[in-house]
Amino acid sequence: MTVPASMTAMRLKGPGRALEPDVVAVPQPSPTEVLLEVLACGVCRTDLHVLDGELPELRYPVTPGHEIVGRVVAVGNAVTNVKVGERVGVPWLAHTCGTCEPCRRGLENLCERAAFTGYTVPGGYAQFVTADARYCLAIPAHYADAAAAPLLCAGLIGYRAYRAAGEGRRLGLYGFGAAAHLLAQVARAEQRSVYAFTRPGDRVGQAFARRLGAVWAGGSDELPDEPLDAAIIFAAVGSLLPAALGAVRPGGRVVCAGIHMSDIPSFPYRLLWGERSVASVANLTRDDGRDFMRLAATLKLEPSVEVMPLTAANDALARLRGGKLEGAAVLVPERA
Repeated sequence: MTVPASMTAMRLKGPGRALEPDVVAVPQPSPTEVLLEVLACGVCRTDLHVLDGELPELRYPVTPGHEIVGRVVAVGNAVTNVKVGERVGVPWLAHTCGTCEPCRRGLENLCERAAFTGYTVPGGYAQFVTADARYCLAIPAHYADAAAAPLLCAGLIGYRAYRAAGEGRRLGLYGFGAAAHLLAQVARAEQRSVYAFTRPGDRVGQAFARRLGAVWAGGSDELPDEPLDAAIIFAAVGSLLPAALGAVRPGGRVVCAGIHMSDIPSFPYRLLWGERSVASVANLTRDDGRDFMRLAATLKLEPSVEVMPLTAANDALARLRGGKLEGAAVLVPERA
C-alpha cells in the first residue's frame, strides 16, 4: 500500500483530560522496527491509568493503546523475522535493554530500562504505529482482527497471573472483565472451577460469567460456597486484597494482576496466616506471549468484543470505567 504522510491519532495532552484527535506525521521505522497499519486496538484498564496520570513519568502528549493488531507495511533494514503484508500483534512490552541484572537473569518483564507500548512509546490509538519487530507476536490465523486484540494484554498478562496462581482447582477471578472472561475459558478447558466476583449487584456481569462456565458468580463483597485454592485480582481496587485472602483456603494464593491498584487497607493477620501468600505480576516476557498465543491457537478462545471507531475512544474508555462492557472494547481506525 501507499503510506500517507500523515495520520489521525487519539492523543492525551495532560492528566485527567479527554483524548483529542490529532493529525500527525506517520512515523518512520528504525532499523529494528516495523511500520504497521493498525487494524484494531483493544481498550485496556491500563489505558485508564494513563488517562488519569496514575503511572510515573508520563510524558505528554501520549498516544495510548497496547493491544494492537496490525499489518506490516514497511520494515527497517535490520528486520528479519517479519515481512511486509504479514499480520502481527504488538503487546505492552515494547523493548528491553538486555543488559540490566533482571534481563541477564531472564526476567525481561522487570527490565530497568524497558519501554512500554502506549505509555512510554506511542501506542495503537492511531492509524499507524511503529514497533520493535523483535517484540511483535504472531497471531493465530483464525482470530479476526478485533477478536485478536484483547489477547495481547488481557490474555497475555492475564495468563501470566493465571500461571502464578498455581495448579489449584478452585480459582476466583475478581473483576470479570476482558482478562477474566478469557481466563475463565482457559480454566474451564483445563477442568478448573471458576468463581467470578463482580461489582456488588452487577447481575449482568454475573450472568455473563455463568454463560462462560463459572460455577459461582457473585459480588466482590460475598464469599463463595467453598474456599478457593487461589484468586486473581484484576480490578484496581486495593480493598479486594483482604476480601480475596478471606476467600482462599490455608496455603492458598492471591495474585494481583494490575499495573496500578488503589491503596490496600490494613487487615487482620489472621487473613494472611495459615501460609496464605500474596504475589503480583509485572508486565510480561516474550516467552509469555509466544506460550499464550500457542495456547490460544489450540483452545480457540471466543473473545467477547464491542467494536467501536477510533474516534470513539473516549466513549470506549468511559464505558470501561463504568463497568458497562461485556468483555472488551476494540477500536478500529478508519482506513487511511
